[in-house]
Amino acid sequence: MASFTHLRTALLAFMLGTAALLARATPSDTEDKLIDTLIQRVSKMSSMIFLRNGSEYNASDAARHMQAKYDYFKKELLTAEDFIERCASRSEMTGQAYRVKLTNGTVRDANEFLNSELRALRQATGARKAGG
Repeated sequence: MASFTHLRTALLAFMLGTAALLARATPSDTEDKLIDTLIQRVSKMSSMIFLRNGSEYNASDAARHMQAKYDYFKKELLTAEDFIERCASRSEMTGQAYRVKLTNGTVRDANEFLNSELRALRQATGARKAGG
């Protein structure tokens, strides 16, 4: 019984320590640069429409919105994927998923679209590091 109490105490201490670290978490410099590059990439997608809570937004407005949410939630994020999930995929207020209307009229889930863009950025970054 005593060993169970010690185990439970150690587990609780570990969980609280982990929660404290996550509460102060921020993306690494590499992830922060990826997030910034992704936001910049979105801002230049002038032929696309971003759908948020039933309204349409141009790329510049969408990028500003993502940046504002990133600035607000940055301490809760570790990766660019966290950024997409928390700041660029759904409304905090309504819970509605964001969508993207492509130039051919196809509408895609913003999460799926932005993760695809992120994969392309990671591949390009990896290719540059390998070559340079």
